Amino acid sequence: MLRTPLAAAAFLGLSLAAPAASALSLTDVWVQRAPDGRYLVNWRESGPVDVYVSADADAAPQAMRLAADHDADGHAEIAVGPIARPYFLLKSETTGQTLRVAERLLPLEGGSNFRDLGGYQSRDGRHVKWGLLYRSGAMGSLTDADYAYLDKLGVKVICDLRTAEEREMLPTKWHVAHPPRDANVAYRAEQLFGPKGPGSVANGASNLYKTGPVMLKAQYRQLFDSLAAGEVPLTYNCSAGQDRTGIASALILSALGVPRNVIYQDYHLSTEYRRPANERGNVEYASSAPTNAMAKMFLRLGSQPGADRPTPLYTANGESYLAATFAELDRTYGSVEAYLDKELGMDAAELEKLKAMYLE
Repeated sequence: MLRTPLAAAAFLGLSLAAPAASALSLTDVWVQRAPDGRYLVNWRESGPVDVYVSADADAAPQAMRLAADHDADGHAEIAVGPIARPYFLLKSETTGQTLRVAERLLPLEGGSNFRDLGGYQSRDGRHVKWGLLYRSGAMGSLTDADYAYLDKLGVKVICDLRTAEEREMLPTKWHVAHPPRDANVAYRAEQLFGPKGPGSVANGASNLYKTGPVMLKAQYRQLFDSLAAGEVPLTYNCSAGQDRTGIASALILSALGVPRNVIYQDYHLSTEYRRPANERGNVEYASSAPTNAMAKMFLRLGSQPGADRPTPLYTANGESYLAATFAELDRTYGSVEAYLDKELGMDAAELEKLKAMYLE
């Protein structure tokens, strides 16, 4: 089977960090959904592998269905049946070690950049649990079928990192009787961009990445409070799911001990996974622009060439925008962990609790 661009981007990043000695010797693992509904699970391993499947992200092998036995060709095509979201567990017959994998991008008709943060390996060899932490762009274009799908996943909390103006233009409307709790209090656009609005910011992307962790510390603290309280599955989002959400993801993965090179890889998946048309919904920005600062900015950005194509998240010098966040946190606080402690109330003991809750 040829490896498609989507499959290449859906990898788990296992080859990006040195695994612990006891870790499964699988590298370059990815999951792809076929047009007929089957799942294609691909891996590289020196010996045969057993593949199990379950709707439960925490299921042990004995509680899962054996979908491929003694498979040595690095490829399995699996029909999962009526499972909302399948999780696969690969077990090396050579070492006995196991690794859980899943489709990273969720199959939402009206979604943009809605993906699972699971699977990434921490420095201690454990992996972020699947099915608990979801990052996304604006969700105002989700269809009834999308909401029904997410309801089956049991999402409990939404941490909406958008400004009040963005929420007013494109609200998130969960189409179930008991929608997830919103863990964030909306803030105004001028708090993000200053009193003159977003149009006054020169090189706004780099400014946001430098100042975002402090400007949005109230929102990020609420996000971490929900994580510490075990209010999961949880999803957090901004408009594109790449900037404010990208910083949030970097903070979460850093708190869980995931190396920075892996965090950068996750961050840059946004360029492939964004669907800008779904982030806008049916909003007519021109009619809102006179009184809505964010509508004015989106109208300006939307008029630029290539507005429907996500722009790679690099400066003119080829540096990741996210590097500015790490550099500022290291310069100001000494480390990301020190920022989490001082600004978000996550000291070393709290971080250990988060690792116990969200790593396997």
